[in-house]
Amino acid sequence: MIQVNNEEEIIRILKEILKWTRFSALKEVAIVLNTTLNTDSKILIYHYSNGELGTIEIGKLAKVNEKTVRNYWSSWARLGIVESFRVRGGDRYKKSFDLEDFGIKIPNENEKIHDK
Repeated sequence: MIQVNNEEEIIRILKEILKWTRFSALKEVAIVLNTTLNTDSKILIYHYSNGELGTIEIGKLAKVNEKTVRNYWSSWARLGIVESFRVRGGDRYKKSFDLEDFGIKIPNENEKIHDK
């Protein structure tokens, strides 16, 4: 059994555990993101899901309707790749990961959207 002498040691151990947990999960996160965000529209919706923009604004940027954004948010929340929080008028979602960290290219919103 490990003997922990003080609060600083507990914090150090927890930080070490967190570092290795994150590291071991990155490959799985990349797989989920790459398989789930398989169209330009989905990538843009996810990218702009910063917690500040609503469904209407994101829909305009991704060239989809607000219901599509809402449906993706619900699906992605079940996968754990977005987090929901309450705002006046309903729920809003914030992405849990930056796509650039996983090598996923963000389409230029001024270009034509290429959905497969």
